[in-house]
Amino acid sequence: MMKHTYYIYMVALLLAVAFSSCSSTKNLKKEASIGNLSATEYMEELIRRSPSWDAVTAKMSLSVTVDGKSPVKLGGTLRMKRDEVIQLSVTYLLGIEVGRAEISPDGMQVIDRVNKRYVQVSFDELKSLANADLDFHTLQALFLNEVFLPGKSSLTARDVSAFAVRPEDKTALIEVKNAKRFDYRFRTDLSDGLLKQSHIGLSGTGYGVNWQYDKFRPLEGKPFPNSMQVSFEGGKKPVMAAFDLSRLSVNDDWEKHTTVSAKYEKMDLQDLLKLLLKL
Repeated sequence: MMKHTYYIYMVALLLAVAFSSCSSTKNLKKEASIGNLSATEYMEELIRRSPSWDAVTAKMSLSVTVDGKSPVKLGGTLRMKRDEVIQLSVTYLLGIEVGRAEISPDGMQVIDRVNKRYVQVSFDELKSLANADLDFHTLQALFLNEVFLPGKSSLTARDVSAFAVRPEDKTALIEVKNAKRFDYRFRTDLSDGLLKQSHIGLSGTGYGVNWQYDKFRPLEGKPFPNSMQVSFEGGKKPVMAAFDLSRLSVNDDWEKHTTVSAKYEKMDLQDLLKLLLKL
């Protein structure tokens, strides 16, 4: 159980520093035809139809695979409150919580209930670690199945010109224009407009994070992916995390911020990274 607890640390940290790993893309044409719509019209419709749930909660089955080895499977809960917090709670046996990762606009807190330890990392520290401009709202959009612009908390019709769009097979390939260090691209299904893939890449390298969505089911009348698969590309040890969600709701009656007991020992980020490298 102790080793399993470390995987919640690893997943949380990988999610937070994922923006330091990505792949490059080529410039897309300024305008294209997407079915009966122009690229501009397609993006306007995509933004207009964005569900924008204020809160999402779900039971979570998490499978983590490192370097092709047998996956480690964990149970737990995923809770999100827009613009406020993302929580991943990991449980063991009888539903007892053994670890919790909490990401907010200020940074990240990971609690090890088994060993009574915790880590608190500000986004400034994460930016230094990843050598990248990390942003809470990007992580939020990835978990909420949304197209996004780096540095913006939400999209409006005014943001359409920031994207280039073209059809590719049965999908619309969407790319953020004029991205400097990172490349951002998305794939939506031409038949229903659902976002099936988001990719963030470090330009000119093989480093990246690829986020795929599947098994869409209604949540408050609009489709939400009950399956998410996250691949971290370019590292020495390939890492993949698969989230299978159930019992989804928009309930927001839960503890948004966790207070750590004074009995818990605070761990240094570098010490935690050393532990993770041994897994």
